[in-house]
Amino acid sequence: MVNPNVKNFLITGAGRGIGRGLSRELLRKGHKVFLVDFNAEELNHTATRLAQNHRKGRDFEIAICNLRNPSEISTAAEGAKKLFAGHLDVLVNNAAFTGGVGGAHMAEVTLEDWNASIETNLTAPFLLSQKCLPMLQKSASRPRGGSIVHVSSTRAIMSEPNNEGYSATKAGLLGLTQSMAVSLAPQGIRVNAILPGWINVANECKNADESGQKWEDGLSKDDHEWHLTSRVGKVEDILKTVEYLVDADFVSGNEVIVDGGVTRKMVYPE
Repeated sequence: MVNPNVKNFLITGAGRGIGRGLSRELLRKGHKVFLVDFNAEELNHTATRLAQNHRKGRDFEIAICNLRNPSEISTAAEGAKKLFAGHLDVLVNNAAFTGGVGGAHMAEVTLEDWNASIETNLTAPFLLSQKCLPMLQKSASRPRGGSIVHVSSTRAIMSEPNNEGYSATKAGLLGLTQSMAVSLAPQGIRVNAILPGWINVANECKNADESGQKWEDGLSKDDHEWHLTSRVGKVEDILKTVEYLVDADFVSGNEVIVDGGVTRKMVYPE
């Protein structure tokens, strides 16, 4: 018998950063999580830490997956189907290629790096969503379907120099969100997007664990005061937004900015 209070989550980019933090906190709250990442070292390290308090193969499972490879996406979806017995509540498309953030000048960006942004940040969320549809859609025994959350970025609507690949694909996720929300409504699937601003996740990785790094390390008073909320963002801020979107059954095709108010600030040269 399905416990309505326990939800099944599939999260990409779950080996480190926002994805790792989300996975840990959702498991802590009693949910089940299928973690997907391309970085085997980080993902296996995360799995080892999670296994200290949760059962691998029961509460969570992992899949090392190159999201630029459609066949590996299919394999990951099959792994999630097995863990969740075919019932997925939430797909969080969080993984991203960040090489297009503050990298080479536009004149020097290679086609390989451009394609890495497109295939990881935009094509993969579409393909994985496709593969998960049978697990998300409503049925006779499930009057309401699941939901999809695309993790975009405030860089979809504002930018710094040398962000073309990242910004273009994160903006593309917003178009994908509204289109999928309309297309999948008959199947009872809601689709929304989160646009994180500065979410500090320097402490969410293997190296930080081994060095004892804490969330606040490296953040200055000015870093915090730059935000209207007087602090830099935390993984928990994204968690609360995901939880809201999962439970808000009258919300679909929406975009939620989680940035401490920074995108509302008018900035003049000094």
